[in-house]
Amino acid sequence: MNTSKIALVAGHILFWLLNYWFVTLGSEFNWNGFTYTNGSLAYAYAYGLFFNALLFYIQVFWLFPKIYVRNKKMKFYMISISTIVVISLIETYFDMILLGTYGVNNEPIIGSFNANTIFHILYSIAGFYYILKYEHKKTKKINQNLLEETYKTELKYLKAQLNPHFLFNGINSVYHLIGKNDALAKQTLLQFSGLLRYQLYESGTHISLEKELDYVLKYIKIEETRRGSDIHLEYDIQFENSNKKIAPLLLIPFIENAFKHCSNHMDSSTNTIHIKIEEAGGKLHLDVTNSYDQLSNENVAGGIGLTNVQKRLSLLYPNTHQLKINKEKIHFIVDLSIRL
Repeated sequence: MNTSKIALVAGHILFWLLNYWFVTLGSEFNWNGFTYTNGSLAYAYAYGLFFNALLFYIQVFWLFPKIYVRNKKMKFYMISISTIVVISLIETYFDMILLGTYGVNNEPIIGSFNANTIFHILYSIAGFYYILKYEHKKTKKINQNLLEETYKTELKYLKAQLNPHFLFNGINSVYHLIGKNDALAKQTLLQFSGLLRYQLYESGTHISLEKELDYVLKYIKIEETRRGSDIHLEYDIQFENSNKKIAPLLLIPFIENAFKHCSNHMDSSTNTIHIKIEEAGGKLHLDVTNSYDQLSNENVAGGIGLTNVQKRLSLLYPNTHQLKINKEKIHFIVDLSIRL
């Protein structure tokens, strides 16, 4: 039996003991012909409380889980009423014997039966609502655990998709340098291996914002080296609190998408990518704008990367992020803000 179950059992025992103490010792009640003065109340309430507890736990351990939850409602009500009546009759019989022992013969049987029945109904209802609330909390906890496991499984799946996607684009970047500038290709390949090492060994559930932004900066520099003078690139990365945490690989798909779908006009000055990342007051803002060719990039907003990152955002930051993706005439714009 674990600690929580022990505490639960101890709580129930304490409740019944305090109940008995309050009625028989902690006050001077007179009830159903039994009095505190002559000591008869202590005996009467001992078996009376036993019958109350019996009805309470009959609901908890039998009637509710075995009958009510199986949608046998009519059977449930029939047995509940019958049990209350039978136990009320038994307790009334005990009352008559005890009253006779103490020489109290003027207490009407029907009055004793009615009083017992009222209390038995109350304790039976209490048992029903106790187990109803307990099962509701239990079910809620199970559903929450299942939801968390689902989130974890889906995040692993999304990350597994993202890794080969990033690997493909990274290798493609190095490929474009081979033959043109072998020394730079080697340097870029070394940087790329560092990025992969980060993905494999340092990107846990959440990592420091500083590491993630350093990863983003290295990726931008690799792409800047690959594209060279073919594009006009501007980027600015700033943050106030390096200790802030963020889900890994969350920003890179937007930047990756910008480089992948950037226009390729003869006039390189029209092939533009603007990247701004800023963290202030615990709020991270990402703004990425890239030019694109209307004819060759009709599906610029698609792809595995952006689809995955939108799912990840909805899972990890369901109520603390805003994402706007706009496709204008010649520009594709991503505006993302996250409360870290």
